[in-house]
Amino acid sequence: MERITLNAEKRSNTGKGVARSLRRQELIPAVLYRGGESTPMQFAKKELAHFINSTAGEQVMVNIQFSDGDSRLALMKDFQLEPSRGELLHADFFELLLTEEVKVTVHIATAGEPVGVKRDGGLLQILLREIEIECLPDKIPGHIRIDISRLEIGQALHVSDLQIGEGIKILNDPDEVIVNVIAPAVEAAPAEEAAIAPVEAKEPELIKKGKKEEEGEGEA
Repeated sequence: MERITLNAEKRSNTGKGVARSLRRQELIPAVLYRGGESTPMQFAKKELAHFINSTAGEQVMVNIQFSDGDSRLALMKDFQLEPSRGELLHADFFELLLTEEVKVTVHIATAGEPVGVKRDGGLLQILLREIEIECLPDKIPGHIRIDISRLEIGQALHVSDLQIGEGIKILNDPDEVIVNVIAPAVEAAPAEEAAIAPVEAKEPELIKKGKKEEEGEGEA
């Protein structure tokens, strides 16, 4: 598994005021978790933002190098963005030991265009975009890629169809559907107009014909 080194500094002060002050200095507050313990720290905004953007959708082990010489191996657990501007606000990491198995979620990437879509006009449904696995840290895959090019209409790929390396346990239900191809929706044929019964009359008269309009309420 790929490893990337990030430089960080430990901090003793915490709280919202401290976090705002750090952001004004182009620093991002973060926390490193290990069991029930946590280590507050901070990263240079530019370095951490580049790491997040360059590894989007990937699981990457991080070697957090502190300025005091301490070093920790970790995975990014989560990060928070400011809703309106998308500015990076905070990041969470959890510490790893190479000898301990961990549970993580891994992104599923699809490759190819299903024959049922390309040839037969079917519709592709992606129902599962990531799975949970358990393994040693150095066996965590960055992502899992599946080939969907052979899928025809009515066919699907399930969790049980995934082929991953030894020592990796998938925690999802094996019968869970990842992707499938369904038939395109077929529009119903327009209803035939009701036949109009002949009218007997001694004198010619005007016969009005038409269709009753169906009334309905649209949902807001």
